[in-house]
Amino acid sequence: MKLGIDSYTFHRYFGETYAGLETDPGSRWTVWDFLDRASGLGVEAVSLESCFLPVGDKDLTGEIRRRLDLLGLERVWAWGHPRGFHSGKTPQALEGALASLADADAVGAKVMRICAGGRGTRPASWAEHKASLLPTLEQLLRAAEARKIVLAVENHIDLLTDEIVDLVETIGSPYFGICLDTANNLRMHENPKEAIRRMAPYARATHIKDILARGGNPDTIAFWPSVPVGEGLIDMSFALTALRGAGYDGVLAIEIDYLAPGYGDEDAALEKSISYVRHLLAGSVPGRLT
Repeated sequence: MKLGIDSYTFHRYFGETYAGLETDPGSRWTVWDFLDRASGLGVEAVSLESCFLPVGDKDLTGEIRRRLDLLGLERVWAWGHPRGFHSGKTPQALEGALASLADADAVGAKVMRICAGGRGTRPASWAEHKASLLPTLEQLLRAAEARKIVLAVENHIDLLTDEIVDLVETIGSPYFGICLDTANNLRMHENPKEAIRRMAPYARATHIKDILARGGNPDTIAFWPSVPVGEGLIDMSFALTALRGAGYDGVLAIEIDYLAPGYGDEDAALEKSISYVRHLLAGSVPGRLT
């Protein structure tokens, strides 16, 4: 497993803020700033959010690939923020996903994380939801298989554990799996350990995320903000053990979305997270991954 970071951690610096929760940091990053920071942190991999990059810029993707190769960074390409295919309601999004798949190929990514939807897009019926998603996902999958790129659908607060496992098993392709976000199923009121255990065998990418409960409406992100890994409710030792036991050898991409007040800024939280996960992987946190 390779320790990495997802560029969404610095979403405020790429110009996105959560209305009513976050403030603009007053400065902007480029993809080069992010890659320089990843290199400075000594991680082995990055997950690049396509929403912060232009689509189809061959000069840019070529330069990104060269920089990643120079830095020796494994890479995951990430498409679909914030709602992806809107739970199958916007099949026209396939055109954007296909264009992003070409960009993934251009930067040398072997895995592309995708989002099927979000909390606000999921239908009441799983049968309806699944039937809406399958035709579009299968079309995207054919293109991914031709490029030998694995699609990893995220549990993006839109799919319960049974649903995402059913989706992957129904599609039944070695080029289709899960981007396992360690925290999102708790945000859907599921037991995170059971969710992680069930999804781990199908993991092809990850978001290593820790959260806590602040109070208020539990159906909002304000209730479940991110915190540095190891300081929240997610048993990350269990998560990494489950992934390792399932034979996962991909990227452990630390991600911070809405950082809880009182935990400093994203960079400080990220440094704490990287240190904690490194100690877990080394077996130097008491009682963890020994």
